[in-house]
Amino acid sequence: MEKIEKIWLTDDAVWIRTIDGKEACEKFNDYPRLRYATKEQRENYESDDYGIHWNDIDEDLSFDGFFEKRETTLLYKVFMAHPELNVSAIARRLGISQSLMAQYISGKKKASDVRVAMILDTVREIGQELIAV
Repeated sequence: MEKIEKIWLTDDAVWIRTIDGKEACEKFNDYPRLRYATKEQRENYESDDYGIHWNDIDEDLSFDGFFEKRETTLLYKVFMAHPELNVSAIARRLGISQSLMAQYISGKKKASDVRVAMILDTVREIGQELIAV
């Protein structure tokens, strides 16, 4: 585990620096709760030896995750191409936690092919409901 020397926020990311000088960031867009949080909510975080926690929006990022390389997932591409999709609402429809859904989208956790199909089917259902309006 890396020892963290500094944490700072930019307009689009949270950055960390280890005591040996390595820097890494996580983009707010990869985490819906952080993406839609106000500046004040983003700035109101706590940290410990393991990561960062935002009480106001119930979001956690582990320091180890900052240094893991992740591939861009199909879900990431879909949700980034369509920011009007409400990730939390889709997760609720599916009966999964918003946090797990965010991890699927960011690639931190790999969704099974069946789970990806369920998520995409739900997005399509929402599209059909909107067409019917």
